[in-house]
Amino acid sequence: MKVFVTGATGFIGMAVVRELLDAGHGVIGLSRSEKGDAALKQAGAEPLRGELGDLDSLRRGAEAADGVIHLAYLHDFSDLAASVEADRLATDAIGAVLEESGSPFVLTSGMLLMTQGHPAEEADAPASLGRYAEQAVSELSERGIRSSVVRLSPTVHGADDYGFIRVLVQTARDKGVSAYVGDGSNRWPAVHRLDAARLFRLALESAPAGTRLHGVGESAIAFREIAEAIGRGLNLPTVSIPAEEAAAHFGWIAFAATTADNPASSTWTQQELNWHPEQPGLIADLEAGYYFKD
Repeated sequence: MKVFVTGATGFIGMAVVRELLDAGHGVIGLSRSEKGDAALKQAGAEPLRGELGDLDSLRRGAEAADGVIHLAYLHDFSDLAASVEADRLATDAIGAVLEESGSPFVLTSGMLLMTQGHPAEEADAPASLGRYAEQAVSELSERGIRSSVVRLSPTVHGADDYGFIRVLVQTARDKGVSAYVGDGSNRWPAVHRLDAARLFRLALESAPAGTRLHGVGESAIAFREIAEAIGRGLNLPTVSIPAEEAAAHFGWIAFAATTADNPASSTWTQQELNWHPEQPGLIADLEAGYYFKD
């Protein structure tokens, strides 16, 4: 099928584009620049110039496609309300085009802070930081759209990652130590970008309407393990710091380093879609060394 992908030129988006193309699908990728156009063309996709706030471009992409994967998002932790509103407008614009078509529409959400202290499951309520997608997925399914939402782990890792792990690596460089808070036993789920890309493709191809899916390859990695791997990679000491020093040390990411004990399960997702993560885990990715290249 022909698939419209928003966020197509991003870290996860380019992996999704390649996964779709390798599986025989055609791809229209939303692009904000000539550089993005060139990357999509080189991959074998058709670029469509636009952006998340350009609703006309989103409508054009959806009209030209048989299905949509919506990855684009404004990751602005300083103004979450604006990010959610932009996502709402974009989702509604695409949904209006797909209404009563039976076409697949795969949305994206996250699971950071979704639960505390016990593994989050697909049937659990979304995180307080959850995107508009969590509300929209059920409503879209009632409007004749085969909608699903992929909840991604806080850490989607792999080559060219510029997310939380890259921030932690740079923080360790800047501070001269790789730190964790307290005993560092708070846990993060993680998934490799290529495993996540395959999950998006499988959701597009076969996820039932209204489905919530978990992009989780590893369910519970202790933050101390992550800090130790970063310390080894940078040849820096790994240290514990008290919670009251976390904000000064970690900056805006302190909430994730301090309060997120966020294990998660993908058992149901794996069974439902026959999706089985097979790429290297987060610690193995860190030990591969590319996170530490300048």
